[in-house]
Amino acid sequence: MNSATLEQEQQQTAPQAAFVAANPINLPLANDVRFTDFNISDSLKSRLSTAGFVIPTPVQAKAIPPALEGKDILATASTGTGKTLSFLIPMIQRMDATSVPSTRGKRGPIRSLILLPTRELAMQVLEAYGKLVPGSRNDAVLVCGGLSERAQLDNLDRGPRLVVATPGRLEDFLRRREININAVEMFVLDEVDRMLDMGFLPAIRRIVGAIPKTRQTMCYSATLDANIREIVRDYVKDPVRIEIGTTSKPSDRVELRVYTVMQDQKLGLLDQMLREEQGTFLVFSRTKHGADRISKKLERLGHDADVIHGDRSQSQRTAALKGFQNGKHRVLVATDVAARGIDVQDIAHVVNYDLPNASDDFVHRIGRTGRAGAKGVATTFVMPQEKYDARKLERELKIKFEWREADKNLEKELRNQPLDTTSKGQDLMQLETRTWRGNDPVAPMAANPSPYKAGKSSGTGFRGRSSGGNGGGGFQGGRNSGGRSNSGRPGSNSRPGSSRSGPARRGQ
Repeated sequence: MNSATLEQEQQQTAPQAAFVAANPINLPLANDVRFTDFNISDSLKSRLSTAGFVIPTPVQAKAIPPALEGKDILATASTGTGKTLSFLIPMIQRMDATSVPSTRGKRGPIRSLILLPTRELAMQVLEAYGKLVPGSRNDAVLVCGGLSERAQLDNLDRGPRLVVATPGRLEDFLRRREININAVEMFVLDEVDRMLDMGFLPAIRRIVGAIPKTRQTMCYSATLDANIREIVRDYVKDPVRIEIGTTSKPSDRVELRVYTVMQDQKLGLLDQMLREEQGTFLVFSRTKHGADRISKKLERLGHDADVIHGDRSQSQRTAALKGFQNGKHRVLVATDVAARGIDVQDIAHVVNYDLPNASDDFVHRIGRTGRAGAKGVATTFVMPQEKYDARKLERELKIKFEWREADKNLEKELRNQPLDTTSKGQDLMQLETRTWRGNDPVAPMAANPSPYKAGKSSGTGFRGRSSGGNGGGGFQGGRNSGGRSNSGRPGSNSRPGSSRSGPARRGQ
């Protein structure tokens, strides 16, 4: 069977496409290899077939055979390559093939442990396990923060074979002696690079110290630089090294656009894109406050939007992700950390509302679209003073953006007004504080007086108040007691065009 036929068959297995995302860098299929070819039980083969899994992805084809032989695995593979099955299949086969009797009337010990950086990823792995081991309600337990601690402890008391956990909560349970992992036979560290980025190394070291040294270990990381190699070499023994594609640049199936746009016109540009283009949108904000603001203002503009970030409760994050997955919300606004748990099919557009802090974050964001062989669009909003940073991304990632100019007539966002403002005054429309990076010089207000003329603005809706009849101030910084605002003079306490980056960034 040729590769074209295999690809056609792979695309026709809808459950598989919906369950395991293809690599965003468009990896080929594992030609002439099928799950039925692996040295696994007929029962597991049947369950894989029932779940719609026919042809393995490259990381599955390369990792499963040596893992079934008990060898350690060190793999470079990003989210979306199908790596979940690459460690679940050997894990299930081993636990099914060798039973461990309970002792002294107690239930069996925890035999397998999977460690992941976020609750969302842990929940997805647990869901995948449930599809391959149906009717195993007490067989696998989720241990993570943000969910009921009591319920997790009760589930652990039932004697699960598998624990899927995030480092923080698991370390806490270990410290309090609420969990015993000294009988673990298989240990998986998934998304190692992300866990290190999130500061979990001390917790990981404590967890590894509590499991047997004779275990089998499988490590997965999107990148494997010298620092990560130095750390994971203490956890694996003579590992089989697997490298799947390159994760250092975005997929060539993703169209990379850049719009140069002023800060106060970003919302108008996003609104325009949502009205002119089809499909779902994942929008990245640099800050949690910014994500909230963008989501609420998009709703005011008539778009179905929700938000996910670290300050939201687990139930809120789960509901937002589920609403985005099932089409209830067309737009999901997220921060980088929260978005690490997002693995949603068919995202048409990724929008970098704010530039990411590093090229790795850019690649991670863009990797949310252009999956499963589909094409995607990634648009980055760049302010004039950020052009150097965007050009630097092009050089570092060896990519080429399609540069565009935003429409200068886009409506300007009133950044300092509350979300429920109803003012339509044109003078108020101009009282927008732009975000400037660092201490870039800004021309004095007198050089362009007309957009900031203070004559008839009511001043309502801002943090301060003008008590005079013609006061146009009203920005934070004190009250104006006279009939005229001094907001137009450089050096005033209420400067609409202030170049200070602090307050403007808080608006993000």
